[in-house]
Amino acid sequence: MIWLIVLPLVWASLAFVLGPGRGQWIAKWLAIAGLAAQAELAFNLAQAVGVGGTVLAHSIGGWGAPLGIDLAADGLSAAMLLLTQCVALPLAIYASAYYKRDDAAGAYFWPLAGFLIAGLNALFLSADLFNIYVTLELVGLAAVGLVAAGGGAQQVAAALRYLFATLLGSGLYLLGVALIYGAYGTVSISVLTPLVTSEAPRLMWLAGALMMVGLMLKTALFPFHYWLPPAHGGAPAPVSALLSALVVKASFYLILRLWTGPFAPLVAAAEWLAWLPATLGSLAIFWGSWRAIRAERLKMLIAYSTVAQLGYLFLIFPLLSGPGAIQAGVMQAFAHGFAKAAMFVAAGVFIKATGQESVAGLVGAVERLPVTLFAFGLAGMTLMGLPPSSGFLAKWQLIEAALAQGFWPLVVVVLAGGLLASVYVFRVLRQAFLLAPSDQTLVAVPRTLEWTAFALAAASVLLGLRGVELMQLLGVVA
Repeated sequence: MIWLIVLPLVWASLAFVLGPGRGQWIAKWLAIAGLAAQAELAFNLAQAVGVGGTVLAHSIGGWGAPLGIDLAADGLSAAMLLLTQCVALPLAIYASAYYKRDDAAGAYFWPLAGFLIAGLNALFLSADLFNIYVTLELVGLAAVGLVAAGGGAQQVAAALRYLFATLLGSGLYLLGVALIYGAYGTVSISVLTPLVTSEAPRLMWLAGALMMVGLMLKTALFPFHYWLPPAHGGAPAPVSALLSALVVKASFYLILRLWTGPFAPLVAAAEWLAWLPATLGSLAIFWGSWRAIRAERLKMLIAYSTVAQLGYLFLIFPLLSGPGAIQAGVMQAFAHGFAKAAMFVAAGVFIKATGQESVAGLVGAVERLPVTLFAFGLAGMTLMGLPPSSGFLAKWQLIEAALAQGFWPLVVVVLAGGLLASVYVFRVLRQAFLLAPSDQTLVAVPRTLEWTAFALAAASVLLGLRGVELMQLLGVVA
């Protein structure tokens, strides 16, 4: 657990010290080697949790809660750590070919990406509400820096909007933590959980409301999504993929962790609360899909698709009292993580090759970039929920859990969302199959970019055939 946090901090700091030019070349190989080691560590940790069936814990400096800071890994946190390393490693390989040696944005990418991943790993392992706030700030500021690294006017404007959203969300979360500490005298999740009951003081209810709103803002759940399309749609392709596949999942993870942990007695006392995120998630699916269907720029289409796909994660909250809900949510997080990373890096290939960012500029792509288009189609298949993809498995589990509890409206939303996803995915594919003008010229792109997109898209499909191990791992949830 410690090395999953320390290792990315080490190679990110070295990348910062080495600087641009030749140092950038060394930094990218340090990052790739570090991420490969982190992937091995994450697999070992998941195996230890899954095989042993126990929660692993570590007290930093030997000082446990409530005086010290605890790290803990159960099935949920181990799964999110696996997703982070398995998406970040191919994205690092992609970025190594995407950025040229003299590219200023590339010099900033490696240290900021390292700090971002270190923050994500620390967040998934933290068992302390205030320590989680520190990791949220690290992730948020690194993400803002990545968006602004290109230096363009649109990117800086999007980064400032993102900065305001992430600071506001973190501020609301921190205010909630302060109120909880005032009411119970602790910020340790393990110590706090048995203290909270359905008769909790109003201060606890206010703290919970502030923390949930702040985290929903950072997750870009409708209607708090205003910052996401410009940030994800305007950033370089590797950055867009990191933000969409991983960063927005961190705050969702925290919502789920708190909802089923310290806030569980409050939710049980007011069951209608579970329908609030589910309603917002349903609206996100329809609104995001509609905007994706109408988007003219390819990356904006994918960004609005992220708004829609995040909505599925929040449909599980009314179902948490029954079996299978957490498994459905995490499988959706994995499916969306791999598929959306594949879509953004495929879009980066299209834009580099054609020099155009519009969907209309994709004419003839099937002849000139067949591997990239196939990768985009596979990722779209996952978003639509077609078998045998992981998207199909996630939606099947969600529908099964909803039917078991008699919640038919959720089934309708899931099925309608899949149909809407097919509209914007086939809109891109149709354009790519049109005949290209005879005078169209394409810029050659490295094969590494194309095959990385294909690998991520294939992973989103193949996970649907090997989801049993992930479901077993999620059985060990504290």
